[in-house]
Amino acid sequence: MRAVLLALIGLLALNAHAAPAPVATLDRATWPEQLASPVLFDVASRAEILGFAHELALSEALDANALADRLGLRQVEVDSVNALRARLWQRLWENFDAAQQSCEQDASFCYAIDDLASLKAQASEFVVADDSFYAKWRDPGRAFNRTYLDELLRQAALFPGVSSEIARFNDREHNGDELKDRVFLLTFDSGPTLAGGSTDWVADYLRKQKMNATFFVLGNNLQLRRDNAPQDDPAKLYAEQCVGVQGWQYRSHAQWVDWQDSIQRSVALVQAQVPGSFVGQFRPPYGQRRADSGEFFEQAQLAVVLWDIDAADSNSLVTAELATDRVLTLMLLWRKGIIVFHDAQLKAKTALPALLQRTVQSGIAWEDCRDFIR
Repeated sequence: MRAVLLALIGLLALNAHAAPAPVATLDRATWPEQLASPVLFDVASRAEILGFAHELALSEALDANALADRLGLRQVEVDSVNALRARLWQRLWENFDAAQQSCEQDASFCYAIDDLASLKAQASEFVVADDSFYAKWRDPGRAFNRTYLDELLRQAALFPGVSSEIARFNDREHNGDELKDRVFLLTFDSGPTLAGGSTDWVADYLRKQKMNATFFVLGNNLQLRRDNAPQDDPAKLYAEQCVGVQGWQYRSHAQWVDWQDSIQRSVALVQAQVPGSFVGQFRPPYGQRRADSGEFFEQAQLAVVLWDIDAADSNSLVTAELATDRVLTLMLLWRKGIIVFHDAQLKAKTALPALLQRTVQSGIAWEDCRDFIR
């Protein structure tokens, strides 16, 4: 196992030759309208889909060497990148088709797009004019879409050698594709905090909003919380919420020799401390897990829950406001999915209320965590 770990470290050192990739952020104040109705949500969604599709189309002109250079890698897994592009185009067509159903109420960003081929053609030529009502959004939106596309392409370029949320290994893995249009699942990673910390605030806030989320806890953090406050009641903390596991420690479960024990210990602890909130779901740290782990999860009766909308709130350069704006932008792009925040981050106390307030009239819905993967 030591040899495998050293080999992986060597692979990463060989492949990456640039600074850490930037994270896509966008100040949504550049968009001139609030998401104050389902129709206005669709307008912004159509614009975001076309803008992202435009960048995707441009990227297809790059050969493997040019793409590797753009992503800061020595080489890319071409088959994985091509598979990602095919999935992206299919999803973009499905999303745009859903978004264009309201074109009779507002024709902004509506074109004669009847199939995937016509979407590709329109996306290749997509431009926002200088005198457009949406001109202020054009350049920041373009920068966001290019950077976000590079995030996805970089993950695909490394997959499956470096696993991530970019693709599934088997049917026990879920990334939100099964949700309906405009439906989103809230999830939180890497908690809980010590008693009285931000986890308490987030869980209480959700209950006050009559909402719930899935909290993927680290076994070590849950045990540490109890050790520091023996009188604390985890069942009360997570009342009306769902609790899955993220393993005992936040480390890659792709190379860790004790990865199975990490998961089993965490499951046993959660079942003992919060039996009424436990759900049989595992969230891999960094999205990394073994390609051959499906049999283990099937025997353990655990689903692997990935994500497709990352708030990036654990990044020190991403403020709470930018985390909210990033999530909103990706909600417009993907129109459904699994959102991940980190409840141990103080940013959640600002980002979560802002997200709910800015989507309250948009026509979206929040998936009940108890109904997901039943």
